[in-house]
Amino acid sequence: MALNSFSLEGKVALVTGCDVGLGQGMALGLAQAGCDIVGVNIVEPTETAQRIRETGRRFLDIRADLQSTQAIPSIIEQALEAFGKIDVLVNNAGIIRRDDAINFSEKDWDDVMNINIKSLFFLSQSVAKQFIAQKTKGKIINVASMLSFQGGFAYLLIQHRKVQ
Repeated sequence: MALNSFSLEGKVALVTGCDVGLGQGMALGLAQAGCDIVGVNIVEPTETAQRIRETGRRFLDIRADLQSTQAIPSIIEQALEAFGKIDVLVNNAGIIRRDDAINFSEKDWDDVMNINIKSLFFLSQSVAKQFIAQKTKGKIINVASMLSFQGGFAYLLIQHRKVQ
């Protein structure tokens, strides 16, 4: 069967922001392909955990606020304690704050950058170090919103139309 070519049986995937939406879908898809899942969320991912366990795969719920990199060592440690390895990292957690540039606060800037850039980089770095320690290849997948490409253009266009 062609799907056997895509089997991830016995692999472990760490997925951030998998409580709803795309993150939940990616975690479920990886589980259906054979991965056990380490879910890193700020809230309890009740539905995601249930759906993954229904596939016969294991799910580890780690609660962490990725606005700080302080949680990263604990995330890696808990994943290794539960599953012994990490094979895939999906950096999906992210936030957006919408406001005019002249009103955008330093706190909003820091919150967005800390989750979307800083924690993503340092979590990727930690997982890559684990790949090296395991002497195995792994995959790191970074997810971004379409606003990453637009730079808020649509929002600015709407604001400009309101002014006219």
